[in-house]
Amino acid sequence: MPNPITPTSRHFEDLRPGETVALGPVTVTAEAIKAFARQFDPLPFHLDEDAARRSLLGGLAASGWQTGALTLRMLADAFLAEIATLGLARVENLKWRKPLLAGDTLAGTVRIAALHRAPEQPEIGLVSLDFNMQNQKGETVMTLRLVEKVAVRDPAAAPSGDAFAPGPYGDSGPHDGRVFAASESADAGGSSDAGGGGDGGGGGGGE
Repeated sequence: MPNPITPTSRHFEDLRPGETVALGPVTVTAEAIKAFARQFDPLPFHLDEDAARRSLLGGLAASGWQTGALTLRMLADAFLAEIATLGLARVENLKWRKPLLAGDTLAGTVRIAALHRAPEQPEIGLVSLDFNMQNQKGETVMTLRLVEKVAVRDPAAAPSGDAFAPGPYGDSGPHDGRVFAASESADAGGSSDAGGGGDGGGGGGGE
């Protein structure tokens, strides 16, 4: 029977691989960076402008987790508000590429990379979303993949099989067509961890 809870929302069956949504923009102020850091990531290069200038980041920089939080809010406004979402399944391949500095503007795109239904959970579809977030110079600040759980409109209908968008898996290399069940670890599938630089402000991108 069709799902009666979210009749006006887009369901799993309505989504198509390759669909791309613009995110942002939002400009990050020094005050916002410090306020977030005081509560969640109190490291010197997020709190003190002199210390930040002397650091590898070269200036007051947002926590990587703040960049992620801003991106999730953009996703909610531009995409999830229309979707019969059931919540986040997992994060894969999170990379902070460059610091997001005070005064920078964050924007980007999210692309549906793959759709998957597991026979043991016919009411839930897994939607793989690839992000490319950039600053106002067009430099990539952060990339990641989120796997979102989305309600199936008619769980009794037989799954039509996995679907994949053509092109790369984010910017981390060719997409080999694998989609992992929620119970599988990212490491088992070859995806990188979501921990970034350990402190949420470092990582490969220096954020």
